[in-house]
Amino acid sequence: MLASSAPEACVPPPVKPIVIATRESRLALWQAEHVKALLQERGHAVELLGMTTRGDQILDRTLSKVGGKGLFVKELETALEEGRADIAVHSLKDVPMELPEGFDLACVMEREDPRDALVSPGYASLDEVPQGAVVGTSSLRRTVLLKALRPDLRIEPLRGNLDTRLRKLDEGQYAAIVLAAAGLKRLGLQARIRQVFEPEAMLPAAGQGALGIEIRAGRDDLRAALAPLAHQPTWLATAAERAVSRALGGSCSMPLAAHARTGAQGLHLAAAWGDAEGSGALVRAQAAEAVTDLAGAEALGMRVAGALRAGGAR
Repeated sequence: MLASSAPEACVPPPVKPIVIATRESRLALWQAEHVKALLQERGHAVELLGMTTRGDQILDRTLSKVGGKGLFVKELETALEEGRADIAVHSLKDVPMELPEGFDLACVMEREDPRDALVSPGYASLDEVPQGAVVGTSSLRRTVLLKALRPDLRIEPLRGNLDTRLRKLDEGQYAAIVLAAAGLKRLGLQARIRQVFEPEAMLPAAGQGALGIEIRAGRDDLRAALAPLAHQPTWLATAAERAVSRALGGSCSMPLAAHARTGAQGLHLAAAWGDAEGSGALVRAQAAEAVTDLAGAEALGMRVAGALRAGGAR
């Protein structure tokens, strides 16, 4: 008589990895790898899908003339929509203030240094840069604020990823350039920083230094997986900043800064609007309020945006 065969072992189905859509610049890949490592620590299988966006391809014109911040995220959103990726990791300052229908910002992570930094091979601070020298930046916001600090300088456009910008500086095309401190620090390039601008001198962009993770609406499984990566103080601060920009129709064609930080009076939000036409006009506003949720943060942002309008911001 033949012996009965042993019951087959119960094999669990393979775990579907979380696929991260990311730009392929060195900084974007660092950010995606950072999120990947944090998710893997929590038991998730994770893969990367590297992509090149139109914002990476168009380097001969300023963002304000070719479509703005959305050029850095559209291809990643298409990958989410088509199911080729599950999440997209963005520098939050590159994320449009209004996401397309069907997409959600599911997580804002703890912020790196939100300030701007001066990088120069020859000058230790903006004050040391000679009169009439060329300083490079890709940002209308930085252009307006730099002109307020040093109206004698020539502010020239500077496009490309972080490594490309540094190469152009090292080739002698600029006396100095201004970059986000966060990107330099994340790539271990903090030694290149000669001066960090305090927000009182050069107010950062909304969301600068923070990472945002985008998903398709309705993906509650991903929202739950990402929840441990969220940093509520950063989320509240950046929600207030982005509300200012949203209220004023903020885009790359508008020199607008907004920065929030927690203080004795709660969340303190400062904002500045500059005249893109070059009149030199600079309107500032600030307010502080105890904020405990996103609705409260956005209300604070709307309040500051109203004060900017009252001061002449358009």
